[in-house]
Amino acid sequence: MMDPVAAALHRMTDDEDVKAVLLCQKGEPDAFEVLVERHQKRMLNVAYRMLGDYEEACDVVQDAFLAAYRAIRSFRRESKFSTWLYGIVVNHARNRIKQAQGRSRRETRSINDPVEFKEGSLQSEVPDCGESAVEQLEKKEIEARVQECIGALESEYREVLVLRDIQGFSYDEIGELLKLPDGTVKSRLFRARAAMKDCLVKVLGDWS
Repeated sequence: MMDPVAAALHRMTDDEDVKAVLLCQKGEPDAFEVLVERHQKRMLNVAYRMLGDYEEACDVVQDAFLAAYRAIRSFRRESKFSTWLYGIVVNHARNRIKQAQGRSRRETRSINDPVEFKEGSLQSEVPDCGESAVEQLEKKEIEARVQECIGALESEYREVLVLRDIQGFSYDEIGELLKLPDGTVKSRLFRARAAMKDCLVKVLGDWS
């Protein structure tokens, strides 16, 4: 159950989204910048987890926001703006994955290569001063291995895992986003988690 304070913050965010959306629909484009600032980091997180490449994730999110801006007048507020936007990001990420699969060679950075994150983006976190350099390196190594395993999943399993276990969406919300019945969401998530466990055991060892 969501903490009351967190729930109140979510409601405030939703209310502010509604105000910004209404202003955009009335022809005030500056209001869309508020929506971008509020949701950019989470959208980038989803795109990165699905694609495994920071630069491609940035491209996908930029394209998704552009598509959302162009379609903002058609948004009827039948769902939360964030849910609608997540759907656009997921679709753009899907298309990018399909394009990559259709190419014989993919000229992208490996997930094992170091990734430099811009300030305020996906993982520009303040280091924990209580951790040693070795501990911080170990965390980064584990993070890279986890992302490697996520990237190894088939896209239909990857997107469900990212939305549920990383973004914290409910089954109903995932079903709405992906246009899938509840049973399919749960089945894909079960298989994704099993595949993730097998992969992590191979790359990290059996930690259980």
